[in-house]
Amino acid sequence: MNNSNLQSSGYSQNENDTIEQKKDDIYNFGFITTNSSSPICCLSIIGQIEGHYVLPPDNKTTKYEHIIPLLVAAQESKNIKGLLVILNTVGGDVEAGLAIAELIAGIEKPVVSLVLGGGHSIGVPLAVCADRSFIVKSATMTVHPVRMSGLVVGAVQTYSYFERMQDRIVKFVTNNSGVSENSFRKMLHNTAELATDIGTVLNGDEAVKCGLIDQIGSLSDALKYLYYLIEKKEKDFGKEENDKKNTEQN
Repeated sequence: MNNSNLQSSGYSQNENDTIEQKKDDIYNFGFITTNSSSPICCLSIIGQIEGHYVLPPDNKTTKYEHIIPLLVAAQESKNIKGLLVILNTVGGDVEAGLAIAELIAGIEKPVVSLVLGGGHSIGVPLAVCADRSFIVKSATMTVHPVRMSGLVVGAVQTYSYFERMQDRIVKFVTNNSGVSENSFRKMLHNTAELATDIGTVLNGDEAVKCGLIDQIGSLSDALKYLYYLIEKKEKDFGKEENDKKNTEQN
């Protein structure tokens, strides 16, 4: 950026470099800290989750090789106190999506998720892996069994592999949400709703009612709850430190 542009923008060279870096982070990774003084980091998971195979360039994708190091950085950063995960995804690679969900669930800092538009397929574990999950009323979530594209060998071992993979997803979802295993499996194998597939489509209210998502809410609701969790964690940490000091003195 030349000097005339710098003057017209009202920013210094360093400020403009920071803005450009943030733009690059959003464009390449869907990841940004809201501002220099904010303790919150925002991570967007959009389009199709790309795993071991590169998707066509006209597909909107979230690449797991980008997301994983960003999550590690968020966990390690002293400046980041909480993580906001925003989802609008059609699903994608099962193992990549589940790996991201496991990492988010393992972060010690407060995490809040917000489903906008859709949280379909492997997007379901990504929506429930947070400490608190939100969904807007107009959003939908599609729950369906694991499927595979390409060559499939018609053997007993193949079906056994599908079953084991499905069990991994079912256990993760039921362990990280309020939905029971029996209810979730019924939604998976529902044959009365989708014309060309089996499964269930849930709108925002239905996702909350069945226990899959914690509550209906928008961006402001998700942010308020995340700040609440951050404040609570800091208070609990301060109390633990005081108790430790009192114990050492005694």
